[in-house]
Amino acid sequence: MKYSNITLATFLKRPNRFIAEVEIDGCKEIVHVKNTGRCKELLIPGCEVWLTAPGTENRKTKYDLVAVRKNTGVLFNIDSQAPNKVVKEWLKKQDYSKVVPEYTYGDSRIDFYMEKTDESGNTQKYLMEVKGCTLEIDGIGYFPDAPTERGVKHIRELIKAIDDGYHVVLAFVIQMAGVDEVRPYTEMHPDFGVAMEEAREAGVEILFFKCHVEPDLLEIV
Repeated sequence: MKYSNITLATFLKRPNRFIAEVEIDGCKEIVHVKNTGRCKELLIPGCEVWLTAPGTENRKTKYDLVAVRKNTGVLFNIDSQAPNKVVKEWLKKQDYSKVVPEYTYGDSRIDFYMEKTDESGNTQKYLMEVKGCTLEIDGIGYFPDAPTERGVKHIRELIKAIDDGYHVVLAFVIQMAGVDEVRPYTEMHPDFGVAMEEAREAGVEILFFKCHVEPDLLEIV
């Protein structure tokens, strides 16, 4: 996934979870933050951030903040819409005969439904829920960085789908380099850790997608 335009800025402050104040070429600008998570360890005053300008009419802000360089020097993509986009690109390169985004199952909307035909000609059904990981502690990725009852609900739906004959996948897109795995951040949301362990025991496949990150690029490697 590549952004069509990118602008370097300096982060100043984040008044709320939706907006940030940055400096571009000596001028202050209010921008939209494309991640409602806390990102406190990333968005530190003075750090480098990268913005895109979607060009949408009647927007309150010209720019979206999509990437940040952590004080360790590592570049993070923090665009919460990016994980689904890069997974969709990746799925199209696999041997699925059908890929359907935003698939309704039970009381939830699961990120992807896929189909694949096996050697016997039978149609295999898949469900995949995608989570983006932007929290890194000592070289390990963690999720979530804010409580997510919705995330717990989706995992419960995935567990139920196994009994309905689906192959079920919980995928984490690691939005920074140098991290190989994602663990539940139980200090932030203990129930997510419980649900993730139940998913493992029930047979949900858990995938970690390592990514190559540039200011204007995120791709699964």
